[in-house]
Amino acid sequence: MNWPQLLSLKKHGDTAPRLRNQQDELRLGFEVDYDRIIFSSQFRSLQDKTQVIPLSQTGFVHTRLTHSLEVSVVGRSLGRMAGQKILERHPDLVDLGYKHQDFGAIVAAAALSHDIGNPPFGHSGEKAIGSYFSSEKGNAVMSSLSRKQQQDLLDFEGNANGYRLLNMNKPGSPGGLRLSYATLGAFVKYPKESLPKKPTSHISQKKYGIFQSDVPHFEDVAMDMGLKNTSETGEAYHRHPLTYLVEAADDICYTIIDFEDAINLGNIPEDHALEQLINLVRDNIKTETYSILSSTSERLAYLRALAIGTLITDCVETFMKHEKEILAGTLSHSLTDLSKYKPQIDDILALTVENLYQHPDVVQKEVAGYKILREVLDAVITASMNELHGQESSYDKLILQLTPDEVLASENLYDRLLAACGYVASLTDTKSVKLFEIINGRI
Repeated sequence: MNWPQLLSLKKHGDTAPRLRNQQDELRLGFEVDYDRIIFSSQFRSLQDKTQVIPLSQTGFVHTRLTHSLEVSVVGRSLGRMAGQKILERHPDLVDLGYKHQDFGAIVAAAALSHDIGNPPFGHSGEKAIGSYFSSEKGNAVMSSLSRKQQQDLLDFEGNANGYRLLNMNKPGSPGGLRLSYATLGAFVKYPKESLPKKPTSHISQKKYGIFQSDVPHFEDVAMDMGLKNTSETGEAYHRHPLTYLVEAADDICYTIIDFEDAINLGNIPEDHALEQLINLVRDNIKTETYSILSSTSERLAYLRALAIGTLITDCVETFMKHEKEILAGTLSHSLTDLSKYKPQIDDILALTVENLYQHPDVVQKEVAGYKILREVLDAVITASMNELHGQESSYDKLILQLTPDEVLASENLYDRLLAACGYVASLTDTKSVKLFEIINGRI
């Protein structure tokens, strides 16, 4: 892989090349990507979706929206810092018109949208949708589909749904948001199909990131940017190098910010938490500054900012150290896994898992969310399938009046089922609870 191809400004449907040195600096394509994402309805829905605490009644824990904004800010810093070093190492990019801000804009836009396809109720929402198709009823509904199409549904994946949302045709918006190929490439964390499943230690093969319906689109993106196939039959590709920075931005934020949420909720004692953060930033802390901070909240804010800055610098250094491997597609670990601060990161994550992710309040709401999404999905799919076969009841017609037109837009079974899953995934936590109550006769 090479940087000039990887930094493609092309958008789906373009018939002429977009050269960097011919771009309008006031409306650069990579920056337009960010604008289109942040003004999209899909992004706005993240304000009422779980980051860690489903249906939280407190005002200081993070939603998917606040998390995504913070990840984009960290991603911009990572991209700009790495971009400056890349341009120094590859001066031909300067001749083509590229600037370090371009790298920051690409990473920021991809980071902003990294959770855009996630269902309500966190990762349990993905499992709830997928588990429906493991049931006798769900399995029967999809029995005529290909194995790959079935696997898309059985392992419903928020990352793949995000790619679908970014590029989905809508009335008045052919090609979806029409983002630059560089941004789309950086967005795809797992550039592979749901099958075949081949055990591998490579970080990019941990999950899948492309539904069968989007394979032709992604193949065009991958070919344009020179992303290489990693399998003989073409179901998997090397990652776009900037994906490592998008992933690092997410890792840094959930390591530090989720930890901070656990502290603010009172799940982790403040003194113990401060000690863990000090262990991470010990080499960079200014004792004279820290000593004059009088409150725990001030000390926490100082250490949080210092911790994020420390990890940003370390991840950029790690990225540049392994740039050749990244461009060759052979780097099998995330940047934070290779960090010199990994022991401190692991200590913080262990505390967060025990005191936040596995807290009874979180688990109870995830259990409730699991049942809510299963029942809502069942009602939508049943109505959609009955309509497809001309057998819809009055109740089915009422259910379909509550859903958007795209749920019934296709006569193809796979597209129908994927649209139903996509609709349920698009619901906010509050909206899914409300629909569950309506379906169960509680208004």
